[in-house]
Amino acid sequence: MAESVLFFTELLGLPVLDIRGRRIGRVRDAAIVPLVHPARIDRFLVGGGWAWLTVRYDQVASISLDGIRLGDEVLTPYHSDEYMLRIGRDLLDQQIIDVNGRKVVRVNDVTFEVRSATGNGNGHNGSNGNSRNCLYVLEVDVGIRSIFRRVLQGAVPSRIVRKLQKAIPPNSIRWEFCNIVEPDPQRRLRLNISHEKLETIHPADLADIVEELGPAEREAIFETIDSEVAAEALTEVDPKMQASILESLEPEKAADIVEEMAPDEAADILKGLEESTSEEILEEMEVAPESEVRELLEFKEDTAGGMMNTEFISLHESATVADAMAALKGNEDQLESLNSLFLVDGDGRLTGIVPLARLFIASGATPLRQIAAEMLISANVTEKQDEVTELFDKYNLLALPVVDEDGRLAGVITADDIISVLRHK
Repeated sequence: MAESVLFFTELLGLPVLDIRGRRIGRVRDAAIVPLVHPARIDRFLVGGGWAWLTVRYDQVASISLDGIRLGDEVLTPYHSDEYMLRIGRDLLDQQIIDVNGRKVVRVNDVTFEVRSATGNGNGHNGSNGNSRNCLYVLEVDVGIRSIFRRVLQGAVPSRIVRKLQKAIPPNSIRWEFCNIVEPDPQRRLRLNISHEKLETIHPADLADIVEELGPAEREAIFETIDSEVAAEALTEVDPKMQASILESLEPEKAADIVEEMAPDEAADILKGLEESTSEEILEEMEVAPESEVRELLEFKEDTAGGMMNTEFISLHESATVADAMAALKGNEDQLESLNSLFLVDGDGRLTGIVPLARLFIASGATPLRQIAAEMLISANVTEKQDEVTELFDKYNLLALPVVDEDGRLAGVITADDIISVLRHK
């Protein structure tokens, strides 16, 4: 055929002709079988009178805007197949995720690429070299041009629509960058739908995507993506939505996600849940993170204790720069958010703060006390949120240690925590 592409709006309603050129029916839908091929149209569903028939891709001799001509007339009645992804029923007008553009879009039309193949009509390459056409999903169309085609579908000949649409810029997404969201876990498995592509997206962008989806679709994503990625994304989601997402998950999966969070973030989210739900999640958590989170849950949310994170690095006040470097190597998971080390005495009482940058201008034998900050600023666990914010503003702090009634180091509040507080006010 002259056309190298075919739109679903053009495919829908095309006459299907037998070997002698007699019309069997018209195309009502087309389907991919992802387990067989991720992009090739495997079945054409043809309406012939009161029944629908199934045409396999390898039974098609040619495809054009004039119709589909068959090279094999052994057709079977259509039966719903859970392994099929139907274009009209399952894709058209549905929300999908544009992984490359990091956004949720609605599918208005689908563009197929028409490719020539050779075969014997039974899906195998044969010596007779019979040529046939196959359709492969090339793009999903989301712009005005695709809406224009939908409006004129069936009312204006396809060749005229093609000429008229040239004035409208195309807006489409390559099929390989599309992520379909299927809420039903059994159907996700049958259709071989994975959300691995979403795991490469920045957590803040993934959170924006999640917030645009419905509850069932949000649950589907958090059920299947890696727990660490889910935790990072969940901390970026609107607090009111965080609770509904965790409540929709099985306690075991919710616990896996919460375990990957910083203890203060985990405690903040669990405080927003029903007490029974929060308890179920805590019971599924491993002992170490559970005890840290439970400890933070004892503090009121608007106090320093409720704001602090219990993930920090402290060393004895007699430690050296070499000791500090060794401690950093042993806590690589904290390096991304770390800006200070804390010195404590034998009883765990805070005695000093060492800015991380100072480690790199001192020799390994240098005592940390010699390069500690001149001023020791801290907050008590009962300090009010507003007072903590004032300390950050007054002293331009990046981190503020939090101590208990006996002066023992209990946690640390970072500038990120303050930004989060101010953002939610």
